Amino acid sequence: MEDSLQLEVHDLEVQVLTGIYSEETHLPQPLRISLTVDMVCPRHFAPDTPLSASKNYLDLKNAATTALPPGVHFTLIEGVADHICETLFLQDARVLRVMVKIVKLAIAEADEAIGVTLVRHRR
Repeated sequence: MEDSLQLEVHDLEVQVLTGIYSEETHLPQPLRISLTVDMVCPRHFAPDTPLSASKNYLDLKNAATTALPPGVHFTLIEGVADHICETLFLQDARVLRVMVKIVKLAIAEADEAIGVTLVRHRR
C-alpha cells in the first residue's frame, strides 16, 4: 500500500461570474468551493520538516479565489473547477490529482447542495 498526502480546503465562499440564464449572467453568484489535492508524499515528516516538503494551504485557497480571472464569465461551473485544477497543476509538479467540489448557493431553496465535483489527474 502506498503512502498518500491529501491537502484540503473546504467551504470557501466565492463570488464568481457564472451561469447560462439571463438572470445569472450579469452579477457574480456565490459558490461554495472545496478542494482536495493529492500530493507526492515524502517518506517522513519530522517535527522540523519545512513547509517546502508539502504545499502551503493558502496556495489552494488562492487557486479558488484570487487566481480566478476577474471579469471573466464562466458559462458552466465546470469551467470554474477546471481553471482551479489547471492553476494547481501549473503551480506545483508534486500535485498529482485535484478534486474540486462546487455548490451553487444561489439556487438552493432548502439548504440542499446543488453543484458538481470535478476530479482531474496530472497528465
